[in-house]
Amino acid sequence: MAETRAKIAELDPVWTRIMREAEEAVGGEPLLGGLVHTSVLHHSSIEGALAFRISMKLTNGEMSEQILREICDQAYGSDASLAMSARADIRAIYERDPACHRYLQPLLFFKGFQAVQSQRVAHWLWGQGRKDLAYFFQMRSSEVFGVDIHPAARIGQGIMIDHAHSIVIGETAVVGNDVSILHSVTLGGTGKEDEDRHPKIGDGVLIGAGAKVLGNIRVGARSRIAAGSVVLTDVPPCKTVAGVPAKIVGEAGCDQPSRDMNQRLTGCRCDE
Repeated sequence: MAETRAKIAELDPVWTRIMREAEEAVGGEPLLGGLVHTSVLHHSSIEGALAFRISMKLTNGEMSEQILREICDQAYGSDASLAMSARADIRAIYERDPACHRYLQPLLFFKGFQAVQSQRVAHWLWGQGRKDLAYFFQMRSSEVFGVDIHPAARIGQGIMIDHAHSIVIGETAVVGNDVSILHSVTLGGTGKEDEDRHPKIGDGVLIGAGAKVLGNIRVGARSRIAAGSVVLTDVPPCKTVAGVPAKIVGEAGCDQPSRDMNQRLTGCRCDE
């Protein structure tokens, strides 16, 4: 048994850590034993745990947990990038969110993480041509998490959506890798345009709370969008924009704004 666990830890350190933290959580709070066992300890892989958690959160009288679980299992079995992205998201949340003290927390408790994983399954369904079922996932995610991400939107890895309330991401939006998004952010259109009409967010971007990024515009890699800003034009890489409408107010201040999470307009700390 010890040898098997050692091999699993080497192959999948994220899942191994989640399992260890789950065991500790049960010991520390026995009343959560049922939740932790069914959501984590009863599963042999992170794929199984994710499929179970998503299906349990999205089930309702119109779609049973068993059917949703089969859909999620099929998605994770067909596309290994779904679970790899989830692992990257967990690491990102743990590293950037001071309220996250364990890898276990996003899986069990953080609706931003859960909403993004639900959208990843919906995006897989969309790519399979199962658009009505993808829309069901979008609808339920919006109802349950207060997060509305279109199934066709393309979301990168290492995403942190903090608090996650009232997030809206449109159909043709693209979110790069290592992006941090705070609550009440909209990546939307500007009217009734069809086809490509939503923002393209580069890698490493930090989007502050309440910011609205509208139209088929590009936000360059490693830029910062200040809280409450309305962005209507392209943002060059490595810049900070603020205001309504947003204007460039300075440099981003560091190589990785989304990881540093400094939202002050005076610049952010650079790692040595």
